[in-house]
Amino acid sequence: MFRCFFPDEYVDSTYMIDFEKLYQEGYRGLIFDIDNTLVPHGAPADTRAIALFRRLKKLGFGCCLLSNNQKKRVASFNDAVQVNYIENAHKPSVRNYNRAMEILGTNTENTIFIGDQLFTDVYGAKRAGIRNILVKPIDPKEEIQIVLKRYLEKIVLYFYEKEEGIS
Repeated sequence: MFRCFFPDEYVDSTYMIDFEKLYQEGYRGLIFDIDNTLVPHGAPADTRAIALFRRLKKLGFGCCLLSNNQKKRVASFNDAVQVNYIENAHKPSVRNYNRAMEILGTNTENTIFIGDQLFTDVYGAKRAGIRNILVKPIDPKEEIQIVLKRYLEKIVLYFYEKEEGIS
């Protein structure tokens, strides 16, 4: 019933992902959500995010930010990390996941999406046929509509963890 929302992988933080291993496995494109995936909601790119993108580019990854935020927010974040981006993405719509892969010159076989929300990030990536990694939100302080979705996410994650044998 909830399987369409189950992540392919669930980790504590974007900054704990073994990107070197993913590169060795043949992945070449990384698509990221911004808020609560890379930085707290609304925060500018910090030194950790800047260092991450510098490292990813050095490894050979193409990177694209895919955000439902407006251009001002996404462009200001991107000023510090200097990757491709798509704002106002309407996730979980598949259209801009596909557009991100076009920009990166990648496909569903060698692209990974990383985000913090099941019903937008993971669901959209699954619909687009992209491997996805769900990360725990960086900051519990969120807008009310996201707080409400988090309650529903807890139900889905309960069944996900039960099925995966995670306790």
